[in-house]
Amino acid sequence: MNKLEEFVYHKVKNNPALKQFIRNAYQGCYDIFPRPKDYFSSDVDYREGYYFGFHDVSPLNGDDTKCLAHKLAVDLRMPKANEGEGIGYFDIENGKLGDFHKLDDTYAWNYHKGCRLQWLDKNRIIFNTAIGGKICSKSINIITKTEKIYDWPIDAINSNGTLATAFSYERLERCMPGYGYPYSDDSYLDKDISEETGLYIVDLINNTRKLVVPLTELAPLAGEKYTRGYLHFVTHTEFSKDNRYIAFLYRCIPRDDDYMKRHTMMVVYDIKEDRLILLPTQESGSHYVWNNRNQLVASVVLNGKSCHAIFDVNNLDNVQIIAGEKLNSDGHQSFVTDDLFVTDTYPDSRRMAKIYMVDTNEHKVTPIVKVYSPKKFQTKDFKCHIACDLHPRVSTSGHYICFDSPRTGKRGIYIMKI
Repeated sequence: MNKLEEFVYHKVKNNPALKQFIRNAYQGCYDIFPRPKDYFSSDVDYREGYYFGFHDVSPLNGDDTKCLAHKLAVDLRMPKANEGEGIGYFDIENGKLGDFHKLDDTYAWNYHKGCRLQWLDKNRIIFNTAIGGKICSKSINIITKTEKIYDWPIDAINSNGTLATAFSYERLERCMPGYGYPYSDDSYLDKDISEETGLYIVDLINNTRKLVVPLTELAPLAGEKYTRGYLHFVTHTEFSKDNRYIAFLYRCIPRDDDYMKRHTMMVVYDIKEDRLILLPTQESGSHYVWNNRNQLVASVVLNGKSCHAIFDVNNLDNVQIIAGEKLNSDGHQSFVTDDLFVTDTYPDSRRMAKIYMVDTNEHKVTPIVKVYSPKKFQTKDFKCHIACDLHPRVSTSGHYICFDSPRTGKRGIYIMKI
């Protein structure tokens, strides 16, 4: 954002309806100008009618020969209960997308986080679905086609594929429409703060689930002012690389007011010591990822300014703002190395969305992708979350970046060499 855009954003960010109106009017002023050209810093390949979803999971397998994807059944509207779409993988050869191999249909999905499709190991995938109107998850061995059903949906998976995080997707859908699923679960929505739901860990070996952090344990972190009349919930979980920690967003919204007025705390659960760590994000936080040093880079607002900052779980006083003058808006991050990450932007005044390569040591920001985002993929209201964010995802090898884009007028999945 330029200085004027940054100033206006921080003035209206707590009034979502006004923010959306100003954004639409501002971008409309540029409609008379020719569309800017797309830019890719390296060779790129794509397929229309497919997407992957969130930035915190790489769809590529360990040797960069397969890329997971959702095959669209509908677009530009929210999915209904029992409305499915295909899931499977593309062959990859020298950075080119080959044939798509459909493995199954999922009945629990959205445009931003998909069905949480991800690799369990080199031959197995896992994803959320619904069977008989009940949300669950399923793993499939892509070689033997062996399937296993788990009684609960999942969010994040640890590095050895034995544990998953979970929370109430019904509660999430009530509090953040477009991120949950249109099914009932044990959400306890009649209670603002329930001791019977919160952050769970699912044992994928034994198909068991344990509530490790109930909402009542989190409530003191929010403070007394958010105790009454606010719905509390957990979302956006991720295991640290060494599997010791689980980071998550702990949020609350007014029960009877604008649910876009979210209050956010970034929290880390220490599995080994069974304790909570509150990150010093000043009641902010949207997107983040871990590196191998037990550090997180996160989009936050510190001292009234949007930024990307690195937080060290082992030294909470060590908060490092990265390239603050350039990275002054929200983004979705993915680490390339412990010192390099990519992040994206939302469409600017010309409806151009960008991906940057960021060097945390040099505070250097280099654009590697600039693509157009048609207005028809702009979220129309807060219950129709159809936007197509880039959500850059780096392969575990660090050789490729995968992202979603509607630049051609159709939602598509892209792969590019780094």
